[in-house]
Amino acid sequence: MAKILIVDDVAGMRESYQYDISRLTKYKTDTAFDGKDAIEKLTESNFDCVILDLEMPRADGFDVLRDMKSRADTTPVIVYTGTGNYQSCIKAVRLGAFGFVDKSDPIESVLQNIKHALDMAKLEKDNAELRNRLASKTQLLGKSKAMLKLKTDIKKLAPLKKSVLISGASGSGKELVVAELHRLSSDKNDKPLEIVLCSAIPSELIESTLFGHEKGAFTGADNQKPGAFELADGGTLFLDEIGELPLEAQAKLLRVLENKTIRRVGGTKDIEIDVRVVAATHQNLEEKVTRGEFRQDLLYRLNTHVLNIPPLQDRLSDIPMLVNHFMKSSCEEMSCKFKTVSKEAMEALMAYNWKQNNVRELINAVERMVFNCDGDIVEMKHLPVEITGSALASNSGSFEYQVTAAKIQILTSALERNDWHLTNTARELELADHSSLTKIMKRLGLK
Repeated sequence: MAKILIVDDVAGMRESYQYDISRLTKYKTDTAFDGKDAIEKLTESNFDCVILDLEMPRADGFDVLRDMKSRADTTPVIVYTGTGNYQSCIKAVRLGAFGFVDKSDPIESVLQNIKHALDMAKLEKDNAELRNRLASKTQLLGKSKAMLKLKTDIKKLAPLKKSVLISGASGSGKELVVAELHRLSSDKNDKPLEIVLCSAIPSELIESTLFGHEKGAFTGADNQKPGAFELADGGTLFLDEIGELPLEAQAKLLRVLENKTIRRVGGTKDIEIDVRVVAATHQNLEEKVTRGEFRQDLLYRLNTHVLNIPPLQDRLSDIPMLVNHFMKSSCEEMSCKFKTVSKEAMEALMAYNWKQNNVRELINAVERMVFNCDGDIVEMKHLPVEITGSALASNSGSFEYQVTAAKIQILTSALERNDWHLTNTARELELADHSSLTKIMKRLGLK
């Protein structure tokens, strides 16, 4: 739920905005009575949007904007004036304000600006996170037959300027493949790499995000802004989850791929671009074509070259290498000594039927193993219960299985007798406290 800060030295004005926003939306609101109060609140708390008056005592709206800029605070700010002084509003936009409204504007217009600002902020945050993940992953791990084929195909495609479609389960490492494809591009490795998460773009912002917009093209478009295609000119544009694009946007994307030109929203001239488009999806686009949810001509344009990321089940021989790699990362993140995995535990990981069939599921398991293990060696008892259960089920007569099954039975019975009250259960089992019980439960996979 978004939190809005309303800043105005006139009590009636800020209370009126607060009342209307609370009445018409689910946003949370807070107020500041001048610029200095606003700076203090913005420093102490996080807000999703700021409604800011420009003319105030002690510190005015410009002081607030300068302070936010000095702290690299990217919270979107909508400024307003009651004097009709739009030159001041334009000055505020140059200082970083998202847009401006007039105090006489109806509340519906203000709410539209707030929604637009929140949508843009979320989109930029999602894309930034994806960009950071992609920038930090530049090496494909694995020597299985399936992975060696993928690496070979990437090397063949890297020097070309053709569009590429990456297919694979969600969490299988599509961003990593894009990073490797871009890194190995002979004439593009020093060129821009732009990323757009299609599933995160609000429908009304899709065209602006991809193709940019001219000043005044829509509410909140107070400046000319280049889109992802222009920013990626000469380099690579990664469209993640392209199956989520609505049909109208698909048609415009197809024209761009065919004509090599874009036109900003509200613009009157075409702009030539030289961009390699890499698209990715975890969906079956051919099925979406059959259902009328994806354009067949766009699919033909995109799938000239397809890179299929092998599911984890097809590269089980890579698991030891992947586990050790993720183990190192998890130990560094948790500030603990590197742990090794016992032979029995590693065999259980390789024998497990990975339901989601992706690397993200393995990463999650490794993180839980590091958390569960206080020593230097990860053993069977430290593995997530779904993995140990699977391994032990195939060897139900083993001593390890009988010990684990007995512990689970004892704990479950005690918890049920005490209505799952942790403190009472710990007391019955003569444990030090409920935190000791919690650690044992986590180790055995009981929630």
